[in-house]
Amino acid sequence: MSNSVLISGINGFVGTNMYNNYYKNINITGIDISSSTSKKQCTIYTWDELSLLPEVDTIIHLAGMAHDTRGTADESQYFEVNVGLTQKIFDHFLLSSAQKFIYFSSVKAVADSVEGEALTEDVFPNPRTPYGRSKLEAETYLLSQELPSDKRLYIFRPAMIHGPGNKGNLNLLYSVLKKGIPYPLGAYENKRSFTSIQNLIYIVESFLEADIPSGVYNVCDDEPLSTIEIATLINQSLGRSGKIWNFPKRLINGLAKTGDLLHLPFNSERLQKLTETYVVSNAKLKLALKADNLPVGAREGLSDTLRSFKA
Repeated sequence: MSNSVLISGINGFVGTNMYNNYYKNINITGIDISSSTSKKQCTIYTWDELSLLPEVDTIIHLAGMAHDTRGTADESQYFEVNVGLTQKIFDHFLLSSAQKFIYFSSVKAVADSVEGEALTEDVFPNPRTPYGRSKLEAETYLLSQELPSDKRLYIFRPAMIHGPGNKGNLNLLYSVLKKGIPYPLGAYENKRSFTSIQNLIYIVESFLEADIPSGVYNVCDDEPLSTIEIATLINQSLGRSGKIWNFPKRLINGLAKTGDLLHLPFNSERLQKLTETYVVSNAKLKLALKADNLPVGAREGLSDTLRSFKA
C-alpha cells in the first residue's frame, strides 16, 4: 500500500475530500497554486517548487482547468493548464521514486455524447470542446511516454463527481428547487452516470493498495439516474413533494439560447448537461477491482451529497 501520496490540486473539491478521508492513515503532500492551507499535517508546495517535493509512493494529479459552462474562457488556457501541468508533473514522476501515477482525465476527453448503450474505454475519441480536447491531449502525452517496468500509470475518466463541497450543475438545480420553483424540465427523459465521492475515495484507495495493471479506466457509480429522479431526491431532502412541470421543449430551448447570448447561468450547455442521456460503463474498473458492485449506490451517494448541501 502507498504510505505517502502527493496530490496536485489538493485545495480543490476532490482534493479536499481525498485529504479528509486519507490523512489519518497516509502521509499526504500537496501541490496547488497557493501554499496556504487549513489542512493540518499537510505541507503544500506551489508549482514553482517541484524540486523541493519529498519522495512519495504515488502521485495523484487532480489539478486542472474545469469546464467553463458559460463559454467565456480562452481556449489556450485549457491547454496551458490541463496539458502543461500534466506534462510537468508526469516528467517529475518519471524521474522520481514514485511507483504509481493517477491522472484524473474526464469522460469528456473522448465523447461529448454517447453512442450506443454506454460509453466504454475503447471508444474512438472525438471531443469537441476545448476542455475535452485538452484532456485528451494530456492523455495522449502520458501514453506516449516510455513507462519503466516498476511504475504504473492510471488514467481515470470520471463521470460528473459529486459530494461535500461540490460546485456545478447539481448545485444550480438544488438552488432553484430550494426556492420552491417546480422542476421545469419534465418533458425531457434521460439517464446520466454520476460518480459519488464515496465511491471515488474507495476506488482510489483500492488502486493505492493493489497492483492493478496500468490503463485507462472509466469511473462512475453502478446505476445511472434521470434528472427527474435527481429533482425528486432534491425535493425529498428539502422535505417537500415538489412539482414537475412539462414545459414544451421548444420554449425551454429558446430560453437556453437566450442564456447563450446574455451569458446567463442557464444556457444551452447547462440544458444539455441536465437533460442529455450520457451513460458510462464501469465494467473494466470493477473487473480490475474484482468487485461486483461499488460500495455506494447512486441514489444513496446523491442523497449524502444533498444532505451536505442542506448542512
